Order: sequence, then C-alpha cells, then structure tokens
Amino acid sequence: MLASATVRASLLLLAAEFLLASMGALIKILALDLPNEMIVFFRNLFGLMAILPLLMTMGSNLFKTSCFRYHLLRATVGVSAMYCFFYSIGHIAFAEAMLVKLSAPLFIPIIAFIWLGERISNWSKIAIIVGFVGVAIILDPDASEFTLIALIGLAGAALASLAKVTIRRMGSTEPSARIVFYFALLSTLISVVPLLWTWKTPSLYALGLLCLMGTMGTAGQLMMTKAYTLALPGRIAPFTYASLVYASVYGWVFWDESLRWATVIGSLLIFVSGLLTLKKTKKSSHSNQSEATTPAQ
Repeated sequence: MLASATVRASLLLLAAEFLLASMGALIKILALDLPNEMIVFFRNLFGLMAILPLLMTMGSNLFKTSCFRYHLLRATVGVSAMYCFFYSIGHIAFAEAMLVKLSAPLFIPIIAFIWLGERISNWSKIAIIVGFVGVAIILDPDASEFTLIALIGLAGAALASLAKVTIRRMGSTEPSARIVFYFALLSTLISVVPLLWTWKTPSLYALGLLCLMGTMGTAGQLMMTKAYTLALPGRIAPFTYASLVYASVYGWVFWDESLRWATVIGSLLIFVSGLLTLKKTKKSSHSNQSEATTPAQ
C-alpha cells in the first residue's frame, strides 16, 4: 500500500511539474507581446478564479485569521518572486530560468535560521555550499547580460523561499486552505497596482493564453499538493527536477535553445545538493510536510 501511494504521488508530481513547466513556456510566449506586470496579474487572477469555487465551500471559517500581517507578507514577497521569475523566463534560455528557480530551497534553511532560529544541520550546510557553488557556475561572470537577468531570477528564488518560511511561521494556526485563499486574493489585489501604468489590452489570442497559463499553474499546484499528501516529501522530492527536463525540451523544440556547459555542471551540483538535503528530509519529513504542500507561488 505504501509503495502504491508513493508511485501515485510520484506520477502526480511529474504531471504537476509538466503543467508548471508548460505554464512557464506560455509565459515566455506572452512576454514577447505583453508587459511582465500584466502576465503576473493574470496569473494571479485566473488562479484565484480557478480555486475560488472550491475554497468557498469551506464556509466563513475560511476568512477568520489572527495573523493577517503574515498573509500580507507572504503575498507581497510571493508576488515579488513572480515578477522576478517571470522576467527571467522572458529574457534568458527557458531551461536556465527554470534552473535558477530550483535554487530556492538553498535559501530556506538560512532564512529559517535567521527568522525562526531553526538549527541548520551539517548535511544542510554542505548542501547549501554545494548548491551555491552550482549557482555561481551558472551565473558565469563572463556573460554579463545573462548574469544580470539570472541574478533577478535568483532574487526571485530567495523571495519564494521567504514566502515558504512565512508559511511555516503560520502553519501552527492556519489551515492550508486559508493560506491558499489569502495568497490568491491578496496577490491578485497587489498585482493590480502596476497595471495603472503598464496596461496593454491583450488580443483574444493572448487572453486565451493568459487563461490557460493561470489554469495550468493552479492545476499544477493542486496536483503537487495532492502528491505531498500521498507520500512523504523525502520520497518524491527528487522528481521536482523533472521541470528542468521539460523546460529543456520546450526550449530546444520551440526556441532552438541549447544548454551551456556551465549550466549543465551547475545543474548537477544543485541536484547533488538536493540529494544531500534528503538525508535530513527523510528524518524530518513529517514535520516539513505542511510547508511542502503549500506552494510559495
């Protein structure tokens, strides 16, 4: 039974990563014609519309919260992470943008240590060092344009990590549905503001792609959540790296992109850092599951 649940969870996570990579591919297409601020807004708006009917069945308890400031913080840093990540997708190779995003877990232990006073294990310290060496190789100081855009993506990864630590801070009092609801609502409201000076009326074709983007992103997050409820995070977490495979295929087929050797070497180091992290995760995955089941974005 346990093995069967793990298999189902693995397949769900692979499907979730495919949907999220597909969402990223749509973002790259939309970035050719629409400003980044509009793409972020419609991602949040259609995401909210997709989950609102499901959440509203939970009744008035969904709205009651004693830590609204943390919901607001999570939404603010989460939307900021979207701006950074979506911008990097539109301006560098797709797989490389996805890879920079995968560096987000490297920041979580550091932020949790500073904010929550959580101890960083020896394995986590080694994983962080190995991971950041991989990131440094990917940034490639000789490619100044790529480095600048990749740094923006890296800032997005750090902000996404802060959002996840904020979830951990709220986890003892706030159910996942309430966290998801407030993020969807507040992130939509926050992302309205830049539209005052960046609005560009989308074509019907672009509007269809925007709707598909938001739906894919929300469906991917829901499938990821379900996967982490079926199996412990330590058993299936490596499958999150499937997003890099999907992104590489999309980049090669649609944009004739190829990975640089620096990116390949750096990605291997980041993957190794993830495996090192699993040594700790396997021992504490029960305590970390609430974090894993509530995506930062």
